[in-house]
Amino acid sequence: MDRVEINPEIARGKPVIRGTRIPVELLIRKLSEGATESDLLDAYPRLIREDLLAALAYAARVLAHQDIEPPRAG
Repeated sequence: MDRVEINPEIARGKPVIRGTRIPVELLIRKLSEGATESDLLDAYPRLIREDLLAALAYAARVLAHQDIEPPRAG
């Protein structure tokens, strides 16, 4: 997780890739919309593959620690 940082003075405290202002959420959203690893590395030349993997790992870790209530019936 050393590639993801949270700094209240960068991106309003949202998790970003360290040394950039690129939010983890943006990368995850782009991947969910069909962008490939190559697409993202081309669009954001400061990123490396390990940054994308760190973004995915961060998202997985956050989701793993969320309590999600099932929808109520009726």
